[in-house]
Amino acid sequence: MTNHSLYIQWTCWLKDIRKMSSHTVKAYEKDLQQFLEFQNNHYNKKLPFEELHTLTIQDFRAWLAYRSKEGYEHRSTARALSVIRNFFRFLSKQGYASNTGLASIRSPRIKIGLPRPLTVDQAQNLVTEISNENKEPWIMARDQALFTLLYSAGLRLGEALTLTRKQAPLKSDTLLVHGKGKKERIIPILPIVKHSLEVYIRLCPYAFMPESPLFMGAKGGKLNPAIAQKSIRTYRRTIGLPETVTPHALRHSCATHLMSASGDLRGIQELLGHSSLATTQVYTDVDTDRLMKVYEKAHPRAKLAMQNKTDS
Repeated sequence: MTNHSLYIQWTCWLKDIRKMSSHTVKAYEKDLQQFLEFQNNHYNKKLPFEELHTLTIQDFRAWLAYRSKEGYEHRSTARALSVIRNFFRFLSKQGYASNTGLASIRSPRIKIGLPRPLTVDQAQNLVTEISNENKEPWIMARDQALFTLLYSAGLRLGEALTLTRKQAPLKSDTLLVHGKGKKERIIPILPIVKHSLEVYIRLCPYAFMPESPLFMGAKGGKLNPAIAQKSIRTYRRTIGLPETVTPHALRHSCATHLMSASGDLRGIQELLGHSSLATTQVYTDVDTDRLMKVYEKAHPRAKLAMQNKTDS
């Protein structure tokens, strides 16, 4: 079987079996192509896929060293290595020999940064202060509805922008969301979300069909994510919020505030659509970090300890 036909089978497997989005598949393709180009140059010939099992641990380390020399971040290289492992597993499923060298390669260590959520007051101000912006009323209403939904329901920006008019939860207390990997989840909807959506839909100058995008751009098409990101940058500068305030930060804020109030890790996992509980556990670290700051600021013993440390 030729390299091209195997390559096509692999991408189809990612889309149809692994249920990956077209964006993710393109990223996988880019990482694999970069790896294959390096090995072809390394061996000074085009390697057939059926011979990739002969690559040694030194070949993989040479590729990792090349990426390090070229300035690739550890997170990027870890993802690329995951893609290569994925491709070799696919080749093994197709009857080709597995690679023992790859099994010995360790992924680069990644420092996991904690999400930087807004405070409750900041999140509320972001939504309420939108009305003070010098924009068309329906666009301000659209932004207010979008950001209220992101913060109240913990949606990803892409999930919100793929909603259609018929999916708008105006008469329902829940919303069916199609997340990553086409996974579905049901999210509770607060009355404030319904109200903000009703106001936006009433003011929008464009006619809504059932399959029309719920959030429309200035010309009546689907709202571009870049426009939503630009809008939030404008609003945060206007009301003095930090640069870390992004549409995705609203999702983080939703999870963090729920963790502070309830501690229900499993419920937050379901709300956010995380496939692994380990992904959601980062919010317990965020809440612990917040708790420690409160402790250091307010607890008498903490103040005393800080004073003793300063005196010493």
